[in-house]
Amino acid sequence: MVTVVRSEVARLLADDSGQDLVEYALLAATIGLACAASFQTLLALIGTAYRRWNTNLDALCEPPLPGG
Repeated sequence: MVTVVRSEVARLLADDSGQDLVEYALLAATIGLACAASFQTLLALIGTAYRRWNTNLDALCEPPLPGG
């Protein structure tokens, strides 16, 4: 029984079929986790840029004169 388990473990360790698929899955998971981790920072940066743009745009607009 022990020899059968040893031979199966040795066979599984020597077999590299499907290795590319596992590597691509790990790469996709790493990219996904990096995107999820940086989402809040990116959201804050976009919000700051939008508020700055909106403030600058509001400063360019002149309100109409009363009765004008």
